[in-house]
Amino acid sequence: MTFFPSKSAASLPVASSSNSHPINGQSNRQPIRQPEAVFNQLIEAIGNQLSKQSSGHKAHHFTLSLAGENSQFTRFNNGKVRQSGQVGDAQLHLTLMNAQQTTQARFPFVGEFQPDWATAQQALSDLQSDLRTLPEDPYIVLPGASERGRSREIRGGQLIPSAAVAETILASTSDLDFSGLYAGGTSYRAYGDSVGKRHWFETPSFTLDYSLFTARNSAVKGTLAGQTWCSATYQESIKAAQQQLALLEKPLKSVPKGTYRTYLAPAAVADLMDMLVYGGLGEASLRQGNSAFEKLEKGEATLSKKFSLGEDFQRVGVPRFNSLGISAPNQLPIIQQGQWKTSLVSDRSAKEYGKPSNAASRAESLRAPVVATGQLSEEHILSALDTGLYLSNLHYLNWSDLTAGRITGMTRYACFWVENGEIVAPIENLRFDDSFYRFLSEDALLGLTQRQSFLPAVDTYERRSLGGMWVPGMLIDQFRYTL
Repeated sequence: MTFFPSKSAASLPVASSSNSHPINGQSNRQPIRQPEAVFNQLIEAIGNQLSKQSSGHKAHHFTLSLAGENSQFTRFNNGKVRQSGQVGDAQLHLTLMNAQQTTQARFPFVGEFQPDWATAQQALSDLQSDLRTLPEDPYIVLPGASERGRSREIRGGQLIPSAAVAETILASTSDLDFSGLYAGGTSYRAYGDSVGKRHWFETPSFTLDYSLFTARNSAVKGTLAGQTWCSATYQESIKAAQQQLALLEKPLKSVPKGTYRTYLAPAAVADLMDMLVYGGLGEASLRQGNSAFEKLEKGEATLSKKFSLGEDFQRVGVPRFNSLGISAPNQLPIIQQGQWKTSLVSDRSAKEYGKPSNAASRAESLRAPVVATGQLSEEHILSALDTGLYLSNLHYLNWSDLTAGRITGMTRYACFWVENGEIVAPIENLRFDDSFYRFLSEDALLGLTQRQSFLPAVDTYERRSLGGMWVPGMLIDQFRYTL
């Protein structure tokens, strides 16, 4: 969500999508609560069981991961509560391996040792039977005895009490057609293995993903996220959305296909970055010919010196440890001033391709992405755009030509035609199709805003996602629209 800068209110700030920076505090002195204690007991019990059953032939190693949450979900539609409830859910992921074979199982985590150990014992027995029948895998990475890392990070915050969620959110939306989903609570991730690594990560967090609608069903989208709820920030976000909502009441303008100077608000930049940060930055994708960044990595192309992309675990609230319990560096530059710096290298890719690991995830996707800021001030966005398109959000994105880095997608929500630095009209939806090698080039990338917004991961397919990305707004010369 972004305030529109105007000549009459030039001092208005851009409303950040996060009410605060993620809290970086870490506490090892907090008492160990039952889920953590039970998880530690399970690690010891599995290790003891395997030691007793060791036959002296193939040594068995294991890893045990945990992902869980205690969350409040409240769904709103037309300014009313449509669904509300609390979810306590967790799942264990047990991997059993030897030097040549590996197999895995997932099962629920109750948080009480006796039933959880009974389930884990059965899973362990099944995996041992399966392991003997599986083909060899030459790129297995066993838990490393030299990497006996341990960490315990418990973050602080203050969320809306569950009983007060509906009242708190609807208090600022009277007489508005408001729809959305609030999801908030405590999430935890953990890891343990047969060589002694132990990691526990726990954080409170919330996301509020909402839309306001006009009478003709046009919409403005807003997103808030953080570890501490701030009512003032929420009210500012609603006011900013109402400003855009009023502009959406103007008659729609049909913009013919062509190339236009375009400002992408942070949410639209995040939509684009979602395409870029998943998979294509990994060593395996590059080696297998599945990456749009191959020309950049080989030095056959460059991007604008204004553009830098990397990971920053100090700013994005996700655990640093990967699926083998190895912690990534706090910061990792991927693209620096338009030049390729490094790929994401998982432990498996390190073994397969002989390149040092930087503790990337198994999928080799960015877990804590940050796009660097620039020099464009928020109050000058419209004047710098002058005449062209202001895009708040994008959707239906896909690769139209992977090797050429071409992305296609549609405009969405509050998108406007601007003339001489003034909003003229909302636009009918447009399809774009352009290569990031062009729109992030030195000639096309005109500027990035001085401030970043935090755009959270809001999907809840298996559980509430953690993290998100920090991105600025982006001004592009002659962005290509095809329909």
